[in-house]
Amino acid sequence: MRIRSLGVIDDAVVELSPGFTAVTGETGAGKTMVVTSLGLLLGGRADPALVRIGAKAAVVEGRVRVSAGSPAALRAEEAGAELEDGTLLVSRTVSAEGRSRAHLGGRSVPVGVLSELADDLVAVHGQTDQQGLLRAARQREALDRYAGAAVSDPLTGYAAAYRRLRAVSAEVEELTTRARERAQEADLLRFGLDEIAAVEPRPGEDVELAAEAERLGHAEALASAASAAHAALAGNPEDLEAVDATTLVAGAGRALDAVRAHDQALASLADRMGEISILLGDVAGELAGYADDLDADPLRLAAVEERRAALTGLTRKYGTDIAAVLAWAEESAARLIELDGDDERIGELTAERDALRDELAAQAQVLTDARTEAAARFAAAVTEELASLAMPHARVSFAVRQTEDPDGVEVGGRTVAYGPHGVDEVELLLAPHPGAPPRPIAKGASGGELSRVMLAVEVVFAGTDPVPTYLFDEVDAGVGGRAAVEIGRRLAKLARSAQVVVVTHLPQVAAFADRQLLVEKTDDGSVTRSGVTVLEGEDRVRELSRMLAGQEDSETARAHAEELLAAARADA
Repeated sequence: MRIRSLGVIDDAVVELSPGFTAVTGETGAGKTMVVTSLGLLLGGRADPALVRIGAKAAVVEGRVRVSAGSPAALRAEEAGAELEDGTLLVSRTVSAEGRSRAHLGGRSVPVGVLSELADDLVAVHGQTDQQGLLRAARQREALDRYAGAAVSDPLTGYAAAYRRLRAVSAEVEELTTRARERAQEADLLRFGLDEIAAVEPRPGEDVELAAEAERLGHAEALASAASAAHAALAGNPEDLEAVDATTLVAGAGRALDAVRAHDQALASLADRMGEISILLGDVAGELAGYADDLDADPLRLAAVEERRAALTGLTRKYGTDIAAVLAWAEESAARLIELDGDDERIGELTAERDALRDELAAQAQVLTDARTEAAARFAAAVTEELASLAMPHARVSFAVRQTEDPDGVEVGGRTVAYGPHGVDEVELLLAPHPGAPPRPIAKGASGGELSRVMLAVEVVFAGTDPVPTYLFDEVDAGVGGRAAVEIGRRLAKLARSAQVVVVTHLPQVAAFADRQLLVEKTDDGSVTRSGVTVLEGEDRVRELSRMLAGQEDSETARAHAEELLAAARADA
């Protein structure tokens, strides 16, 4: 990695061994920035406060070796990244204003892509993880993660049944508690539907009746106008001397017909005059029929007004017009069927709820069995690791238990509480020595013991995580002496099958590293390009001496440092 303008680091290059790399240095020298840099390359949160004061941006660049066809290589290629001889170039830039950019294989990519790659590239274990594992929920998650498909597969089915059960139970509760409101709503709907049914309105009837009422109310005037217009067009039989329009047009047509052969233009006008004559005859006939058919019966007018009043009574309550009234009736009928079917619906939902509870109980039993089996294996593996960490008599166990609840589900002959992750409460217990009762690790372990238990848990996880690199950030805090030597030996053993990077303050751990990096600041408080160096030979002995006694030139410390290195080489 190359790190520029990040925290106390001005410009530095970090070269990691393919095996075990230990990062050491004085407190505050910037060791944590190495971890932070790796976190940024893995899509971690970009904090502008990390940008070195006076710099415009912090930049971290890394070269990662990936196997062809691996999930990481395939995901990088999907993002458009190019791999060069199995090497993937990754970079992350964080500006002082808070903007963040990511590049992968020469291509700009969303930061989320780096996060996706992280799961397949690096497993990070630190003191934060230790504190998190003190919580019961995290201990259950850790056990489930260790158990793998034996828990994850049934947990998927359980979670789906749990979500459905909550939804069904909520609906049953709502239908039951709102029974009175629903009954009142149903009564109002029935009243309205009965009122509409009694009137039996037809679509568009209100518009038709309004037009008829208008016509009947002016029947005499309409009849008089139609008769006068008919007389003007067709003549009045009682007035033989009156000249009507039909007669005049017919005369004009005959006059033109007599000479049409002599001029085509006049012939065309004669044809049009014939059309006018036909049209006048049609209009005159319709006027005669209109006058004959016009109903001026006052009883009919009274009946129309009465019907309109009935329809108006509906539109006042249920819609602006009859179309809206009929739409309300259709919607209300459907809602009434729904309300009337609530009792049946409650019965169906109750049956489904009971079936879901049975299904949930069966899935919960599978989860409990799988967790119990995995807990025994997990505890045995952690206990074995503790023996390698100078705690040969310590015993780790998991308590997988349930809490009785009358409203719960029946599992193993008991009615127990259930939640989104099953019915189990998982707790990691430690018996530090023979005869000591198992107690929760938060209460039963000293600081040094807790660090070793957590490291053992992390190492067990490292054995199950299919990632090539493991980063441990001072997980050896609170440990010293022989236990520290055993931690170094265990990490070196892990490094035989994977790349291991450890930020440590313990010389016993650093001595086992294949490569030791020293992070040191210059007089102005920054870490420059030469501030991260690979320690070899005399330089490494001097750093281990400082870590042992705080004195680089102490002969006793030097002898002890050389002894540590010799023991580590012999163990390898």
